[in-house]
Amino acid sequence: MAQGGENGFRFSPAAAYDVERLVELRVATMRESLERIGRFDPVRARRRMVEQFRPEHTRLIWRGEAFAGCVAFGPDASGWRRLEHFYIHPDHQGAGLGAHVLAALLAESDAQALAVKLTVLRESPANRFYARFGFAETGRDEVDIFYERPPA
Repeated sequence: MAQGGENGFRFSPAAAYDVERLVELRVATMRESLERIGRFDPVRARRRMVEQFRPEHTRLIWRGEAFAGCVAFGPDASGWRRLEHFYIHPDHQGAGLGAHVLAALLAESDAQALAVKLTVLRESPANRFYARFGFAETGRDEVDIFYERPPA
């Protein structure tokens, strides 16, 4: 388990049985952003999480004994990792936890000389968050913005 130092987070591996907990987390964290662009649909949100869930690449995020979020971080194309389903529960947002988690993940990819790709909703405040960590926009569609970050 990786430790988050002063922010007090740790990772644990996800298992197939965690999918329902992660569906609930996805809805709790994405609802506002999806409603803003008129795309909130709890059935679609559930289906997307279930279809894309890769427990072997998903980590649960804990603060003490409290479940605080999740992140999928696994291989993509050769030389790349993909960051997906990075959700911090609303009860744990606003205190820097997401920044500490992302810094830990980027340190892992940098140590392996791997670049990172991710996708963010166009209207999400997460766009500013990822820009602070060196992600550059590589494209967009009607819903999403695509980002990449080379290894440091």
